Amino acid sequence: MEAVTGAIMSALIPKLGELLKDEYNLDRHVRKGVKSLQTELMMMHAALRKVARVPRDQLDEQVRIWAGEVRDLSYDMEDSIDDFSVRVLESQDSQPTHMGRVMKVLSMIKGLFIKGKDVHQISKAITEAQDLAKELTEQRQRYELDMPRTSTVATIDPRMLALYKDGSELVGVDPIRDELIKKLIDEDGVSNEEQNLKTISIVGIGGLGKTTLAKAVYDKIQAQFDCVAFVPVGQNPDLKKLLKDIFYGLDKQKFKEIHDTAKDEKLLIDQLGEFLMDKRYLIIIDDIWEEKMWRHIKCGLSKNNLCSQVIITTRKVSVSEACHSSCDDIIHKMEPLSNQDSQILFYRRIFQSENVCPHELEEVSRDILKKCGGVPLAITTIASLLVSKCQIMQKDDWLHLLNSMGHGVTEDAILEEMKGILLLSYYDLPSHLKTCFLYLSIFPRDFEIERDCLIWRWVAEGFIQRDKVNSRLFEIGECYFNELMNRSLIQPERINEEGMVETCRIHDMVLDLACSLSSEENFVCILDNAEWHTPNLQKKVRRLSLHNSHHFDSTSLSKVRSFLVFSLTSCDWLPSLSSFHFLHVLDRGHCGSHGSSSGISVKNVGNLLHLRYLGLRGADVDQLPVDIGKLQLLQTLYIRGTRIKELPASVVQLRQLIFLCVYEGTRLPKRMGNLTSLEVLERVRLSLSPHIVEELGYLTEIRTLTVDCYEINEDMFSILVESLGNLRKLQNLQIWYVGRLLDLMREGWMPPAILRSFESWSRGDMFLRLPQWIDPASLPLLSSLVIGVEELHGDNIQIIGTLPALRSLRVRALRVTGRLVVRASAFLSARECKFFGFPISPCLFPPSAMPGVQRLVFRISARLVTRGEVDCSMRHLPSLERVDVRVSRDDGDDCDDEYAKVALRRAADEHPKRPAIHMC
Repeated sequence: MEAVTGAIMSALIPKLGELLKDEYNLDRHVRKGVKSLQTELMMMHAALRKVARVPRDQLDEQVRIWAGEVRDLSYDMEDSIDDFSVRVLESQDSQPTHMGRVMKVLSMIKGLFIKGKDVHQISKAITEAQDLAKELTEQRQRYELDMPRTSTVATIDPRMLALYKDGSELVGVDPIRDELIKKLIDEDGVSNEEQNLKTISIVGIGGLGKTTLAKAVYDKIQAQFDCVAFVPVGQNPDLKKLLKDIFYGLDKQKFKEIHDTAKDEKLLIDQLGEFLMDKRYLIIIDDIWEEKMWRHIKCGLSKNNLCSQVIITTRKVSVSEACHSSCDDIIHKMEPLSNQDSQILFYRRIFQSENVCPHELEEVSRDILKKCGGVPLAITTIASLLVSKCQIMQKDDWLHLLNSMGHGVTEDAILEEMKGILLLSYYDLPSHLKTCFLYLSIFPRDFEIERDCLIWRWVAEGFIQRDKVNSRLFEIGECYFNELMNRSLIQPERINEEGMVETCRIHDMVLDLACSLSSEENFVCILDNAEWHTPNLQKKVRRLSLHNSHHFDSTSLSKVRSFLVFSLTSCDWLPSLSSFHFLHVLDRGHCGSHGSSSGISVKNVGNLLHLRYLGLRGADVDQLPVDIGKLQLLQTLYIRGTRIKELPASVVQLRQLIFLCVYEGTRLPKRMGNLTSLEVLERVRLSLSPHIVEELGYLTEIRTLTVDCYEINEDMFSILVESLGNLRKLQNLQIWYVGRLLDLMREGWMPPAILRSFESWSRGDMFLRLPQWIDPASLPLLSSLVIGVEELHGDNIQIIGTLPALRSLRVRALRVTGRLVVRASAFLSARECKFFGFPISPCLFPPSAMPGVQRLVFRISARLVTRGEVDCSMRHLPSLERVDVRVSRDDGDDCDDEYAKVALRRAADEHPKRPAIHMC
């Protein structure tokens, strides 16, 4: 509660300062009240920061009551200020520009009357808040506590990503993984037993690493199967969605629209069996809780005698036994890490080495590990706490932490003790991160959270405050996200080619903690029929997350600030959206396919004057209300995947809009150049909105831009190049179907030096030659390059390889002029390199080049391999994990093709890391 209140005040106090500006024209008495209230709240804020350092169960009941009163005061005062500010903005924008003199006078009188009424209301609210604040201030002195230590935000600690990057590198996983694989498949990729479908169930409590082990097995053997899928289930799964997830995982291209279909369970099960009938498949069913759910899934798994494998993870022994239906099936019980593996994991996280520890910390390290009980989640959480500021704490801090751990993780009370360990991490968070952490409780179990959307929601809620005049809120939010990851409170899920985390998940035990704390502090109300989520009807609901349809007294919803819908069923019992007067965040983009509408209409969304975030991704919506321009505070508008064909003209009035993602078939209105706050503009088809070509040049704050030039008039190419030239803050550019435009960009466009990614990859999109601006001096920060070149010169690969920040490369060429040359200093930061359209081989890259490349894609001539003219060796590329090769037969025969594939496979086997190799 104290952390929540502190975060609210961090947003409220600056807003009070805003009221003192001349534009609001408050009288002297009101201004004096604002200043007095501001001082009182600043004093309360200081006291709350002290209170926030003390675990809730150690606080006196009077302190909790006091903090709760301060929280409600802060919420109500912020609502009043927001309401006043919105009405002032509304009155300023509501006067028509073309009217007669008499109408202008009448409009002015009406505006003064309305403004006078609003000033009276805000004056009354301030007076009431001032009286309550003074009353609360009189109680403050008796609750003095130690001041908390400060904390700073950070970039992602590289030691953290290393823990999640690859299951094969996680401590204690290798031997268990290899043991399970040996039971499934022999060295030649053939089933050890008969060719029947085989099931392995991995069972154990939360935090022991079941998912990690399953993922490690999956990554190691997936190349040996025709199709694979890794599907999380969770505690309250929807069978139809789960079956669709399996389809999508097995073939993402073929089933890319599967979630938009209205098929029932029986049809899906029947079609799944038909699809798998002639395929060797590997399916991971992660975190299944009920035997009934397994029985349904099993009905769709074809027993085709092709050595197919299914791996399930579960916390329940009864579920694992239900999966054990034949003598070939295996139950693997997870055990805690050994003392040695526990120490390795602990040391790696803290010291980046598995056997280096300062002598003075050795004893306390052993004592801490003893209390962690070999549970990986406990070990990584505690270790992250000890390096939470990217530096190792002093011995006194270690001893203090050890004494705070109680009895530690024991078999008798492992779940309760794990919660205690996780609480240590929570209480170590600064107040702004506590609030961001509690917001994670709004998501369902096993939900894959998009990082950017999460950060924009934090921004909309006011959790993120600028620390510098010119700093961007999103970039500050990135630091918040990274710090929560560094502390092991969130786990990376999907990491892109640039090494950036795109999505994350929350471990079940961490989510349970977040939900428990959130419920105690009345931070989020979750409707999903779970006992501890049941809302307290005596309290005002501030954030509402709908996981399953649940009838609920809507009279307590008038103060809701965030409303997220994850339910697949109808929500017709909810009141109209217009009754959510103070709504900041509305996201109904998680309620399934177009055939599974949540029943929540956006018809009245134009009345939600406080709305900052509107997320409709994939929702069953075909139009936005014409008065959406009234939402003067709207920052994020996400309508990708809807059926919206055209944005209303009033969208151009959204002067605070920062993020806009549309569907490729959506038309944009004229005067989009007015949206000068835009930082992200995605999925725009220029041929549908040709006026945007010139107007782009006015959007000078843009840092991420995705445009589709399909069927655009070539006469506009030069205008587009000029507009792109004005975007000097551009960091990410994706441009598709550009045709001849690329030649103009090669000669007439100079990208900003801060450009981090450039992508132009569609049929026929090729530069005539490599642009001169692709060089280390012009693009020192470029980390991802996707490009096509008709004619590749001999030194072009070397030039690309000298880009100092390049992590991911995808290059296509029609022909090569001269001999390709690459020196030892090339591709020093690269992690993924893909070469298409021209023959190349690993021997082109000398030792010391590509030291960190983990994935390599190339085309090779089977005839040249057979003749011995090309060396297939890969040993000099030390970090290789996966190789994809297109073997070109040229004029050779089947023998050349087979010989080349054998040689390539032998080269992969001789590599120290034995990378997975895929050939076609």
